[in-house]
Amino acid sequence: MIDVREPDEYRAGHVPGAHPAPLSTLGAVVSALPGDEPVYVICASGNRSGWAAEQLEALGVDAVSVAGGTAAWTRAGHSLDRGAAAEAA
Repeated sequence: MIDVREPDEYRAGHVPGAHPAPLSTLGAVVSALPGDEPVYVICASGNRSGWAAEQLEALGVDAVSVAGGTAAWTRAGHSLDRGAAAEAA
């Protein structure tokens, strides 16, 4: 899973296991994405991730936008990790 929000949004709270990949760096991470399984794309509400998933699909990546984003994740009672990721996508 990649999180396409800005770094400060990611640090404030992200889905456990999501790797940061802000929209401005999306093209740079394409080669690091798995080619044999879907890549889930998340943002705050689903708008940015929808756009990012479309862009990734155009580049041949099997990308799925997470409906509702991190907002829906927390509304469902799931916790968020805070801080920076150990490594980027």
